[in-house]
Amino acid sequence: MLSIKNIEVVYNDVILVLKGLSLEVQEGNIVCLLGSNGAGKTTTLKAISGLLRPDNGDITDGEILFMGTRIDRKDAAEIVKMGIFQVMEGRRVFKDLTVEENLIAGGYIRTKGEIAQGIEKVYTYFPRLKERRKQLAGYMSGGEQQMLAIGRALMAKPKLILMDEPSLGLSPLLVKEIFKIIKQLNEIEKTTILLVEQNANMALSVSHRGYIMENGRIVLDGDRDYLLANDDVKEFYLGVSSGKKSFRDVKHYRRRKRWLS
Repeated sequence: MLSIKNIEVVYNDVILVLKGLSLEVQEGNIVCLLGSNGAGKTTTLKAISGLLRPDNGDITDGEILFMGTRIDRKDAAEIVKMGIFQVMEGRRVFKDLTVEENLIAGGYIRTKGEIAQGIEKVYTYFPRLKERRKQLAGYMSGGEQQMLAIGRALMAKPKLILMDEPSLGLSPLLVKEIFKIIKQLNEIEKTTILLVEQNANMALSVSHRGYIMENGRIVLDGDRDYLLANDDVKEFYLGVSSGKKSFRDVKHYRRRKRWLS
């Protein structure tokens, strides 16, 4: 469904963030993108969704294909109409609008009848939003705002949802609830999802495949079982140590970047 081929992204004509990045997302899959802060994960999502330009970013090399069509030169509005919707980090809801008004805004490319159907579908997945449909979004809890952000994405009937840190700032209980719904959207609605997430355990638990980024490049990829069994992934992302290591060993590991071997 989505193919990124050797893209480079530069900010302000100076700062090179993505350095020949390539990845693929198969239709019907959940694919997670893992990595430390500053690795370039959010930039990757913005490159796909066409949201680089407001941040003075530009794709200077490579190409992005969606359903066989090149999209890296299209603007964000065109990309949404093609079926890609990004759920931004930090729950970017319209705080001065009600829950229902936020959902209507998400379905702006749909007909009136489709919007009504979409709202009912969102309420099926998020009953709490139905209870608060007339409430201003800015007065909702962080978890409820995250539900609203995902619900607003569903209103556009996307083929591919890009999710940026859906667990950020949420309690463990709410994180479980959000990821349960993400899995349901994939299984029931057949929505393909590219997921950026710091909670590697939770991300891999719902994903079919994963990629790990370091310094603007993909350094390791594979299916869920392969990544969960990888010693480096277990130690540096899942918090499972294969044994005590000296500071010298860790320093040596970081220098030689074992995943590249």
